[in-house]
Amino acid sequence: MKAKTPSESKTIMTTIVLTNETNAYNNMFGGDLLSLMDRACAIAAQRHAEAKVVTASVNHVSFSLPIPLGSTVEAIAKVSRAFGSSMEVIVDIWIDDVINHRKIKTNEGIYTFVALDETMKPKKIPDLVPETEEEKTRYTGAIHRRELSLLLSGRITPSEAIELKKLLEGN
Repeated sequence: MKAKTPSESKTIMTTIVLTNETNAYNNMFGGDLLSLMDRACAIAAQRHAEAKVVTASVNHVSFSLPIPLGSTVEAIAKVSRAFGSSMEVIVDIWIDDVINHRKIKTNEGIYTFVALDETMKPKKIPDLVPETEEEKTRYTGAIHRRELSLLLSGRITPSEAIELKKLLEGN
């Protein structure tokens, strides 16, 4: 199985925020944003795995800036690391201000997906080879986030968190 790059999974979804997607402050509902993020990440994961995928966890979501009614919203998702049958996908959310010719990053999310075969069992996926500096940083961070999650859930012991230990010791 040939390794892939994050750009091979890149998914861009664009939408406009309509009235029925806004709260009392005329900003996009968090739930609608989460749905957009999950869909963009799922497509990126399917592209990487070349298989059907399911969301295993939503590891982190930041709601840094509100997204006002009428905004053009762009979700850009890419696989950041592959782990056997699972993968981490990061999505960045941007307001595409076409009038003023600028993009404003508003939010980001980190999701984990698992690839499944036709019998609904986890399926091996290609490795990931990061290319850009941002991709390399996200790739390295993914192993730390994964170990921390496994440690907190009790699925590994502190002595098994080798990458976290290296990070904390400055190696």
